[in-house]
Amino acid sequence: MCDEWEHAHTDYTMPVQRPAPASLAESEDDWRHYLEGDTPNGWLIRHSAMTEALVSGRPLYLLHTTKDIDAIRVSRQLHVSTGCLVGALYCSPLVDQREGLRPHNLGAYLMRTKPSTTPMVFEVIPDAPIRPKGVDYLHLGAIHLRIYERYRSFLAPAENDRLDHAVLTGLRSAARFLDVALRNAAGRATAAPEFIDRLSEAVIHVPFLGYLYFEVLSEYLMLHSVTPETKTYAQAGELNNWLYKRLAFAAVDGMDQLFDLARFNPRYHRLVQLVAGVEPALGPGVAEYVRRRLSHLFARTALHPSQDAASVTFLDADLSTLRTAAPGLIGQMVFREIRYMPRYQQLYHCFEKAKALEAWDYWNKQGIPTPFNGVIPKGEIGIHPVYPRASVRVWTAQRGERGYLHPAEEVQAAVSPHLASWWAPPRQRETSQPYALDL
Repeated sequence: MCDEWEHAHTDYTMPVQRPAPASLAESEDDWRHYLEGDTPNGWLIRHSAMTEALVSGRPLYLLHTTKDIDAIRVSRQLHVSTGCLVGALYCSPLVDQREGLRPHNLGAYLMRTKPSTTPMVFEVIPDAPIRPKGVDYLHLGAIHLRIYERYRSFLAPAENDRLDHAVLTGLRSAARFLDVALRNAAGRATAAPEFIDRLSEAVIHVPFLGYLYFEVLSEYLMLHSVTPETKTYAQAGELNNWLYKRLAFAAVDGMDQLFDLARFNPRYHRLVQLVAGVEPALGPGVAEYVRRRLSHLFARTALHPSQDAASVTFLDADLSTLRTAAPGLIGQMVFREIRYMPRYQQLYHCFEKAKALEAWDYWNKQGIPTPFNGVIPKGEIGIHPVYPRASVRVWTAQRGERGYLHPAEEVQAAVSPHLASWWAPPRQRETSQPYALDL
């Protein structure tokens, strides 16, 4: 269990140590060297202001925004969210400066786009320098699968049958593309326009691919951007979060109301158009980057490290075989499929609290009171609710000139190990005819 959580975390200040499937054309270490050394903003992966604040051992100041300040005052509790931080209070960094607390550009974005929320300032005083190990939700698939298999008795037999059927149907509909992605990870080069179009179709059947697609594009934009805005943020030690926000909202109608990456699937021409709309110089290279990077990440996140990416096939494979060969992918599919069951509001806390408890135990042993989203250290950081060796204080905040925050009223509330309620709207399944793609 601990090995699975170790596998799902990344420390960008240390050499790569995560095991990977055989036959990959590029290793994680190859990609790390490229991303850090050959992109304009790659130095921020290792040396961001957030990472330096963690390893300093000094007090951390974090921003959280809420619509429920009155309920927090009454209950004296803040509940944690799931998602990319598994079970932590979602925050962004603040930098303590003479003029006040300066929000990270992610926090500035949240305050500008959610004006009805109340900003809250948290002071976290750790007992020691914090290990900069971020949790990478793309690598949580095997954990999702293990937790589901442990508690699948909570579902009725018919519900488990429907879940298995939905996962297998999705795999069979997307199998040709999944095999193509593995072959690309092993060195084959499918034409980028064709690859992107087939990826777009496959997202409908395997929604996890939409998350991979979006994270690859976010990485591409943040690391390669050279706009004055991006350079200003880089000087402050920050990757530019506004880039991928603009991309997502332009790509999917209603994304500002429900940020659902299962709907993120632009085809080739639309992809180039979207990226060029964010930063024109980045349009020409995006499709080939997605082909290479997504193929590599798919193999690493989908397959068990004991597998060979050049020989695994999804065509005509049964679910039992794929649970062994590709537990990461099966787990991600189960995790996303089960959330749309009619009874999931009742089951949510059962499955998600089990994962959160394991994460909290891992963070306590690793000395991590403030876990962050480790897909790339872009500023999504949380507060671990049951870390025993750090003190936490919280205030409401007033916004001053130039956007700086100033603690106002101290709030007598604690971050609680209770999960915030979660709800997903009914999903409208799209349909698509199976397609042929030369292997």
